[in-house]
Amino acid sequence: MHLTPTSRTHRRSLLGAAAAAAAALCATLLPGTQAQAADNPYERGPAPTVASIEASRGPYSVSDTSVSSLAVTGFGGGTIYYPTSTADGTFGAVAISPGFTAYESSIAWLGPRLASQGFVVFTIDTNSIYDQPGSRGDQLLAALDYLTQRSSVRGRIDSTRLGVMGHSMGGGGTLEAAKERPSLQAAIPLTGWNTDKTWPELRTPTMVIGADGDTVASVSSHSEPFYQSLPASLDKAYLELNNANHFTPNSSNTTIAKYSISWLKRFIDNDTRYEQFLCPLPRPSLTIEEYRGNCPHTS
Repeated sequence: MHLTPTSRTHRRSLLGAAAAAAAALCATLLPGTQAQAADNPYERGPAPTVASIEASRGPYSVSDTSVSSLAVTGFGGGTIYYPTSTADGTFGAVAISPGFTAYESSIAWLGPRLASQGFVVFTIDTNSIYDQPGSRGDQLLAALDYLTQRSSVRGRIDSTRLGVMGHSMGGGGTLEAAKERPSLQAAIPLTGWNTDKTWPELRTPTMVIGADGDTVASVSSHSEPFYQSLPASLDKAYLELNNANHFTPNSSNTTIAKYSISWLKRFIDNDTRYEQFLCPLPRPSLTIEEYRGNCPHTS
């Protein structure tokens, strides 16, 4: 067959396109290629370092908006903290409950600290300061529903990537919320209190944080049984703070923040860049009495 100059050019173009497609396929399949490490679509922010997760503020500027209890149902209102910029698209979200007889102000420090790392964070008040863990769990879920469906920042949130945290009875409520809604991506009870000590039904990756000097919800009767009862197959961790007490989570705390950030990033955002801070397991230190967990994580 005789090829004209035009047909030869066309053929070279087709061969070039085929070669490029083959090279792209190889880059996808061959180990060690850049394409194999394709960006996780949920990653937010720069690659983390110890300094970045210990910092009082992360890479995102944060705005906040107050939510009146009169404007919501199912919980007591609160404050939403969120990354100011929309350049990175949507973010995962976390609702946080205070403890028995406490108000939103007791856990407010977590709002801007977590939001500045790339989350929408809702620190809430409860319907009553005396609400028990079951009620607080329902209120955490009501707060997430408001956040994703009605709030002024709902367009900034990926409603499939949600988590819960809480202090004391709010920590017990965190476990209740995860039990009721297994689609949650992360749960972190902080010196949690609950009369229910066993949680084999949980399917949400859970980091239990206790305090060695807790005399209100001692680790031996609360945090440790919570952790030990979680399914062996579940991504889970137990962090016992050293030289700490029941109310340590009510003040800015670098150890709580760095491991909470790492857990939320790892499981809400599926960001394996944070795995390095969780596995291998952190060793005892001036701030860590004990750390247990299963590594490597599977989710």
